[in-house]
Amino acid sequence: MPPNSPVPESLKTKDITALPSLFYTWQDYRCGYELLTSGDSTTDKGVPLVLLHPIGVGLSRNFWQRFCQEWCQSGYDNPVYNPDLLGCGESDMPRIAYTPADWAKQLQYFLQTVVKKPVVVLAQGAEVVVALALVQQQTEPNYIKGLVLAGPPAWAVMTEESPSWQQRVTWNVLDSPVGNAFYRYARRRQFLRSFSERQLFADRSDVDVQWLDTLLAGAANPASHYAVFSFLAGFWRQNYEKAIASISQPTLVVVGEEATSISRSGQAETPEQRLAQYLKHLPQGQGCQIPGRNVLPYESTTEFVSVVAEFVKQFKC
Repeated sequence: MPPNSPVPESLKTKDITALPSLFYTWQDYRCGYELLTSGDSTTDKGVPLVLLHPIGVGLSRNFWQRFCQEWCQSGYDNPVYNPDLLGCGESDMPRIAYTPADWAKQLQYFLQTVVKKPVVVLAQGAEVVVALALVQQQTEPNYIKGLVLAGPPAWAVMTEESPSWQQRVTWNVLDSPVGNAFYRYARRRQFLRSFSERQLFADRSDVDVQWLDTLLAGAANPASHYAVFSFLAGFWRQNYEKAIASISQPTLVVVGEEATSISRSGQAETPEQRLAQYLKHLPQGQGCQIPGRNVLPYESTTEFVSVVAEFVKQFKC
């Protein structure tokens, strides 16, 4: 449906916060997700979107709530699948050290058994590494038609491998009473506000009540720290240059005009340099900059929806 077409009444009135939680079982784990549709099978004609939320204190599929609301109210007819990765949200939270390959296997099963159609995958932040692992798992049929990388990490971060011994040591420290104490500190409203203002948002006023309340609710279950600690331990830190260069699907890279890097290795890189490096290595790369910093689907929702919709138009269901 073109963006200027009349928005169906079913979309205008849809309350994204009231979408029912749906579940499937993968490797004996209960995994949650949401499905956004018009409610009319004759209307949902676009290629499905699958959203990959970032990993962090209190983060889950709720990160995409503003995107889903804007996408819906703009009248786009693509079904949107919004899953919780294992260890997050309403999915089970086993005590394991999660790797991108683990989450990619979960998502591959999700595509095969729930979605059952080729999709465009949207990955936020460092979750681009899960999208890369998912692409590498594709055989026939290939379920990935295209990729959107929203606020991907600095190129230096994506090409710098973390030693496995260092990852294990960091995990062992975090998976201890010391780590538990740190997580209790990190999930306080004051810390979440400070970190978001310093590292994530271009405009501190965008760190609003909705954002903080969502993080606090997501971090309420102490078992949610296993996914966060897996990220902090660096189990995702590898050299992804070859993996990125091997992506055959069209890939849109969206970088914030004020993008920064949390990692020291990426702090010297400008947003323009970051975008240029990704496009240099992607065989079918497209790219743009939009206002914002590091959480574009949340802080610059309207602009992000616009560039994603333009990109998705090239794909037929």
